[in-house]
Amino acid sequence: MEKDNSSEIFDQELHEHFAFNIDVGQEPIRIDKFLMNRIENATRNKIQKAAKEGSIRVNDIIVKSSYKVKKGDKIRILFTHPPYENLLTPENIDLDIKYEDDSIIIINKKSGIVVHPGHGNYSGTLINGLLYHFYNLPNNSSNRPGLVHRIDKDTSGLLVIAKTEKSMTNLAKQFFKKSVEREYLALVWGDLKNDEGEINAPIGRNPKNRLQMIVYEDLEGGKEAITNYKVIERFGYVTLVSCKLKTGRTHQIRVHMKYIGHTLFNDERYGGNKILKGTVYSKYKQFVENCFHMLPRQALHARTLGFSHPKTKENIMFDSEIPDDMNSVIEKWRYYSKHKNL
Repeated sequence: MEKDNSSEIFDQELHEHFAFNIDVGQEPIRIDKFLMNRIENATRNKIQKAAKEGSIRVNDIIVKSSYKVKKGDKIRILFTHPPYENLLTPENIDLDIKYEDDSIIIINKKSGIVVHPGHGNYSGTLINGLLYHFYNLPNNSSNRPGLVHRIDKDTSGLLVIAKTEKSMTNLAKQFFKKSVEREYLALVWGDLKNDEGEINAPIGRNPKNRLQMIVYEDLEGGKEAITNYKVIERFGYVTLVSCKLKTGRTHQIRVHMKYIGHTLFNDERYGGNKILKGTVYSKYKQFVENCFHMLPRQALHARTLGFSHPKTKENIMFDSEIPDDMNSVIEKWRYYSKHKNL
């Protein structure tokens, strides 16, 4: 293994930012290319710069960006500063608060807002806004104030935030026991064969692209994931469906709908930002591209959230309207489906 000359980095206090254990089936690949596929917003230039500075180590030895990763390797990326996501700063961010009492807050999150800081998103997150508007929120096991669950950056909809330690513990138990009711609206490619159904397929990280999740054949590769879906309205080339979660895996609905052949409309990460169904006519292509422009994200909205109130024990339910961007595209498809043959 080739050592870099930046040994002086050993003399400074270091903070681990990323760590990867290489799977048995990994083919030899340059470490800069490997890391590009596994670290969000990382460019080859940034990775090569980190390598020159001696920040990338394999099996505790500093390596160059040309080093080829192989099975059994343990990769660590170390810097002299702590991860930025640990440096939480209050920010005056407008929050759409649907409900608040002394135990919980219900937030209707806009699309485009990251729930908590992470690589490439160190500010402007929901957590930064919560810290500005609320004091003494309890930390969860990952030191994220008030956070009990999360939804993706480009997914809109409802989140419950805990205001006390007791609420945090109680709500966490409800999510663990799968007793929380969560319904999402999704616009998906294609015309579903059945009006309703259950998708029971384990989900885990994609070993070839760490930014994606995939379905595994068994629980050895992934964790249990169950989604119940029901068709709300059919538009021919796309369908509006309701999805209820029994589990809450990362990207669960996005992965499950792709798995059954109905990728979410304009879901770039999973290939839904291409025309997957329809005609070859240029007018249709322009129509879909206009829809992509109107809704520059995956068509997914967390519409309903229900649970037992952690203090009163009353069963409560919250609903949110479909946001304008998604609703406009639904209306556009509704009109198209009725007039495409005229």
